[in-house]
Amino acid sequence: MASTNLRTDRLELRTVRDEDIDRILEYRNLPEVTRWLLRTEVDPTSFRAAWRRAAADPHDHSVAVLLGNVVIGTVSLTVTDGMGQPGMPLRTEAELGYIFDPSHTGHGYATEATTAMITHAFADLNLRRLTAGCYADNLPSVRILEKLGMHREQHGVRDSWHTELGWVDGYTYALLAETWHRRRTLEGSLPRSGADGPDAG
Repeated sequence: MASTNLRTDRLELRTVRDEDIDRILEYRNLPEVTRWLLRTEVDPTSFRAAWRRAAADPHDHSVAVLLGNVVIGTVSLTVTDGMGQPGMPLRTEAELGYIFDPSHTGHGYATEATTAMITHAFADLNLRRLTAGCYADNLPSVRILEKLGMHREQHGVRDSWHTELGWVDGYTYALLAETWHRRRTLEGSLPRSGADGPDAG
C-alpha cells in the first residue's frame, strides 16, 4: 500500500480516505468539472471502490488535497512501465492527473499541489518520467501543465471524443527527471526577487 503524506505552504496532501469520498463527489460530478473529464459521471459506489483499490495499490500514490480540514481536490500519480524491449527497467514512469473543486480555483492550489507531487515523484520515488494528458481545448489544464514545466510531446489531431464537441484535439505532456533536476539546480542558483504572485491554477 502506497502512503503519501506531503505538505506545502498552504496545503496537506495525503492518501484518500473513505470519509473523503462524499466530499469529493460534491464537486466531481459538477458539469463544469466533468466537461473535460473522460468519465463524465461516476456512480458513488463504484467511485468509492476505485479509491479503495487505489489506496491498496503499492504503485498508486494518489492523494486528497486539503486546505485546512476541507478536501479541495485530488492529484493522481500512478506508477507505470514505459515502452521498451526485454531488460527495460520497470516502474520508472508515472501518469499525473488532477481534479479540483471549481469553487477553489484562481488561488494557485492546483499548481501548488501538483508541483509537490512532481517533487515527490522525482526526489522520493526516483521516477524517470511523468506524463499527463488533456483535451486541447481545456485551457486551464494546459496552463497548469505548462506552468509546471511539462513539455508538450504530442498534439493528437481529432484523436479524442468529446460528448458535446465530437472529435477534438488532445495533448500529451511529459517531464523527465533530468530536466526537473536541472531546473531545480538553476533555480537554486538564482537570487529571489520577491514573493510569487497568485496564479490561475
